[in-house]
Amino acid sequence: MTKDRKQRGLVMVYTGNGKGKTTAAVGQAVRALGHGYRVYMIFFMKGRDYGEYLAASYLPNLTVVKAGRDEFVNRDRPEPIDV
Repeated sequence: MTKDRKQRGLVMVYTGNGKGKTTAAVGQAVRALGHGYRVYMIFFMKGRDYGEYLAASYLPNLTVVKAGRDEFVNRDRPEPIDV
């Protein structure tokens, strides 16, 4: 990674149906941490405290936050809070 990119950061977004998004995000986070980067990870729709969230307390350069609701949003009839 270039010095310029390291100074301004990089945003990666994982979306879609099925499995693998959290695994991919955690893998990238671990790689970045191994190279001395700071990582800020946002989880959506993770209702309980997953291991990834709990592990953040052991890794000083990893910040993990949970955002959004703990349930799925109906695309055809979203509630006001979802818009």
